[in-house]
Amino acid sequence: MPVIAVIGAGPGLGLSIARRFGREGFQVALVSRTQDKLDALAAQLAEEGIEAAGFAADVTRPDSLQSALAAVADRFGAVDVLEYSPADPTFTGAAAVDATAQDLHKQLDYYLYGAVAAVRQVLPAMLERGSGTLLFSTGASSVRPFGGAFGSIGVAAAALRNYAMALGIDLAEHGVHTAHVAIGVFIGSGPGTEPETIAEHYWDAYTKRDQAEIVHTVPGGIW
Repeated sequence: MPVIAVIGAGPGLGLSIARRFGREGFQVALVSRTQDKLDALAAQLAEEGIEAAGFAADVTRPDSLQSALAAVADRFGAVDVLEYSPADPTFTGAAAVDATAQDLHKQLDYYLYGAVAAVRQVLPAMLERGSGTLLFSTGASSVRPFGGAFGSIGVAAAALRNYAMALGIDLAEHGVHTAHVAIGVFIGSGPGTEPETIAEHYWDAYTKRDQAEIVHTVPGGIW
């Protein structure tokens, strides 16, 4: 059975992505910081007939993230799809006019360096077998700069977007598809913003393999 690792798994978009792939026969590895919450999500998926397990890790600690992904491979086998979308509503940013190097470093640890650590862990096996998919999520500020607290967040999110798309260029001839999903809505805020609706983009990215970037927005959304 194929395996998807959802990094930043939570009860919203992460769960919807896990459910979408799980319905298609994927085994699901859920990765975030809190084991109890992961176990609850895995139990919910199990009730739906989806094989899932949680693996606690902190994306700001590359060693813990790589150890978790190694444990995923031990449990399920090599990861076929890596989806990276850490989200923490308490993790606030700083306006560009006020941002210090430390502010930016915190955001880069969270968005970019965690993604790099995850890719470094799963990519060798993908390259060896000549197949795999890497999916990355950001908000609107990765594509369109915003002011206020989005200043430092946008810098890091744009760096993740650039990394994802550069990976796609380098990996295209090796059988590994990379896609970036920019979410230009507040998830769950109205029609067209439901997590299960947005999750369809990830399944399309995996199955169609024809877009390096997908932007999700609705009339009256963030942009």
